[in-house]
Amino acid sequence: MSQPVPPPSGNPFAGGEQYAPAPPAAPVRDNLGLGLVVAVVAALVTAGIYGAIAGATETEVGYAAVGVGFVIGFAAAKVGGPNPALPVVSAVLGIGAVYLGQLIGMAMIIAEELNGSFTEVFVDRFSLLTEAWTEVADGMTYVFLAIAAVTAFAGARKANA
Repeated sequence: MSQPVPPPSGNPFAGGEQYAPAPPAAPVRDNLGLGLVVAVVAALVTAGIYGAIAGATETEVGYAAVGVGFVIGFAAAKVGGPNPALPVVSAVLGIGAVYLGQLIGMAMIIAEELNGSFTEVFVDRFSLLTEAWTEVADGMTYVFLAIAAVTAFAGARKANA
C-alpha cells in the first residue's frame, strides 16, 4: 500500500487543498502636492510643444489641444492619485497651457515676419502679444481651450479608473 506524499518542506501551500493568500493591495497613491507639481510641469512642457506646432504650421491643431489636456490630466492623476481636486486643477491648467501655447505660436510667427527674435516678441512685447491674441481670437480659439479642459479632466479621471 502506498502512503500519501507529504508536501515538500518549507512550502505550507503545496498540499493542494490550501491556497496561497492573496497578495497585499497596492498602496493608494494620494500625494496632492506632487500631483500638482507634475501637472504644472506637464502644462509648461505641453504648452511649449503646442506653441511650436502652432508656430511652425501657422494654424491651430485640434488634436494637439486634445493631447495637451490629456497629458496634463493623466500625468497629474497618475502621480497624485485619486484626489478629487486633481481633475479640476488639470482642467484649469489645460486651458492655461493651450492659451500659453497659442501665445508662443503667435510670437514665433510675428518674430519671423519682423525678422526679430522670439524672445524679444514674447518677453519684451508681451502686452502687445496678448492684445493681438485678443483681436484674432475667434470661436475656434475658445473651442480649443474648452477641448483642453475637457480632455484634462477626462485624462485625470481615466488615470485612476
